[in-house]
Amino acid sequence: MKRVVIIDDHAIVREGLKRALHEAGYDVVSEAATQAQARLVIAQVNPDVIVVDLNLPDGSGFDIITWARKLSTTLGIVVLTLSHDDGHLIAAMQAGASAFVSKSAPMVELLAAIEFSTKSPLSFSAKGLSRAIKTNNDGFHLTPREFDVLALLPTGATTEMIALSLFVSQSTIKTHLASIFRKLEVANRTAAVNKARMNNLVL
Repeated sequence: MKRVVIIDDHAIVREGLKRALHEAGYDVVSEAATQAQARLVIAQVNPDVIVVDLNLPDGSGFDIITWARKLSTTLGIVVLTLSHDDGHLIAAMQAGASAFVSKSAPMVELLAAIEFSTKSPLSFSAKGLSRAIKTNNDGFHLTPREFDVLALLPTGATTEMIALSLFVSQSTIKTHLASIFRKLEVANRTAAVNKARMNNLVL
């Protein structure tokens, strides 16, 4: 049974999520209403997944995402927010989130995102991702999958590691890398990461 921590400053939201996740077979081991509580709880219970809101009373959920991802590459990080902003979606992906779900989405969408995050925590899933990428990639025309690969390059992940994370073959990753290099007009990974950072495509 996967262990989940819910981070949201609204008690009603936390209680509703707790019931829904329990019925779906997840173990909600703890919850938090602030950044400070979240950091303490995550460090104490070492969950498999966190579900985090972006708006917290003592700061942004982005800070929790970045901090938690540095702690663990296997932690599923699901953003659950009222925001529909493409910029927030891209920022969540760059910070290290595994999935981004609107609070207006049906519960089945959240459950699918949580399941995805447990299987591929370093990938990213979100409704509207293609649109957001098209809006934010400054005309490079990267596909969603190419963006997934590009987002993993700054971590130093090898071709094999990227392939395992995205559940595809190494040859497929090599094909994506060749396309990324061509579209960014660079010759190698280092140059790709540098150009991507210059254009705010990755952190």
